[in-house]
Amino acid sequence: MSETLIRTEDLWKTYEMGSEQIHALHGVSFELNRNEYIAIMGPSGSGKSTLMNLIGCLDTPSKGQYFLNGKLVSDMDDDELAYIRNREIGFVFQTFNLLPRATALQNVELPLIYAGMPAAERRKRATASLAQVELTDRMTHKPSELSGGQRQRVAVARALVNHPSIILADEPTGNLDSKTGREIMSLFSRLHKEGNTIVLVTHEADIAQHADRIIHLLDGRISSDERVTESQRLAAQSTPSEISSPG
Repeated sequence: MSETLIRTEDLWKTYEMGSEQIHALHGVSFELNRNEYIAIMGPSGSGKSTLMNLIGCLDTPSKGQYFLNGKLVSDMDDDELAYIRNREIGFVFQTFNLLPRATALQNVELPLIYAGMPAAERRKRATASLAQVELTDRMTHKPSELSGGQRQRVAVARALVNHPSIILADEPTGNLDSKTGREIMSLFSRLHKEGNTIVLVTHEADIAQHADRIIHLLDGRISSDERVTESQRLAAQSTPSEISSPG
């Protein structure tokens, strides 16, 4: 099996705004290997959300190629992209995106329902996924009965349940206080050590330094692509971070 999980070649995303063209991405090319943990950073308007949407198969590029697990997804139709999103990518969002009237277990089961898995197997897989994030004792609780950190753990369990090729986390600490944010980042570090490939999208430098590698975007282009040193990572894990609310 190839070590390269993601490869982008000259990715562009252009939006038509009346007579004007807005280039959100300008020829972005990079590779991500299996079991890597990378952070994509950049200020507002840098293109990081656009790149995340392309990586997550939520959008298609205007130009260029995107390969995921050896498959050329930039040329796929909507049905093929939906299949890839369900089977290959586990999403973790800033706002959790949980169904308010469903229990933690039912929320985690959702991707398996879409995949057509039988009920008994769904329950077994969802229970195991909640155990991975240490929430077995909260399976029957609804989101309103859980803390913010617990809700994000349910979201992580849901992302894991289909055994995806990649976990794509968009500002996963953005709605959490500093202590809870550090706990969620510790969870991601553990999941990475267990063999998961993680792409973290953030504007927080100390959050990004939990990863192995940071890709900085500026004005739709990669401005730097650097490895995180062990001392940077240890500092990020031990220093209280001011995790800001979305603004």
